[in-house]
Amino acid sequence: MKKVRIIGVPEHFNLPWHMAIEEGSFEERGIDLQWTEIPEGTGRMCQMLNETETDLAIILTEGIVKSISEGNQSKIIQEYIASPLLWGIHVAAESKFKAISELLGAKAAISRFGSGSHLMAYVNAQNEGWNTENLQFEIINNLEGAKNGLRNGTADYFLWEHFTTKPIVDAGIFRRLGDCPTPWPCFVIAATNKFIDENEGTLKHILEIINNYTLEFKQIPSIDKTLSNRYGQQLEDIKEWLSITHWSQNQIDLQVYEKIVQTLIDLKLIKVVLPHRKALY
Repeated sequence: MKKVRIIGVPEHFNLPWHMAIEEGSFEERGIDLQWTEIPEGTGRMCQMLNETETDLAIILTEGIVKSISEGNQSKIIQEYIASPLLWGIHVAAESKFKAISELLGAKAAISRFGSGSHLMAYVNAQNEGWNTENLQFEIINNLEGAKNGLRNGTADYFLWEHFTTKPIVDAGIFRRLGDCPTPWPCFVIAATNKFIDENEGTLKHILEIINNYTLEFKQIPSIDKTLSNRYGQQLEDIKEWLSITHWSQNQIDLQVYEKIVQTLIDLKLIKVVLPHRKALY
């Protein structure tokens, strides 16, 4: 049995992986796929790839592109989610802020530098026409840290996936001012160069299995109810999320990759334009 380490966020996007593991689909191919949840998100996952603490990661596209451009010895294997991620822009329920435009000069809570919450704060600032060099950040590690940070005022606002935070909004802990969608496909499968070089056949089997699952995922009977129960989401929210979410079985488009790189350059988040052959498998 070939042991393979894989990491991802504890969110509904990754249910196809859990189903494939639980149903023994990887074991049938001689693969012991060991999944670890990383609630800290993309920044931490980039670090784990870079330090070869994992072999594979289901990771935010812009985060891994930035990390690879900074020397992370990994590559994007293929797209995982082809649709944009809807980032909710949240404040504490009792916050004085009533509109996104009022957040100019306010402090953003981020899980860590290089995370999606960090990078999307720049995208939002660009959308609002703010000077991105004036952005301020408070590291809060994870969703629990964000609740505490907004509640006690060490940070003013927080970007996180709309549907994951919906129960927190419904509970009256966060208030959502609006949404900021990513201008590109949101999740990719990444692997360390070491794993790619040493396990090309195993990687091919893993992709075949997960692509079969994602291809038919939306057609699984009562999948909306399964997702709702498993992730503590309202059924109507899950139905809305499923309607706007599309899984991919293909490598990321070259023009999309170049758009992400150019956006990161424009936002002064990376300095090096990495050729696609260095970043894409």
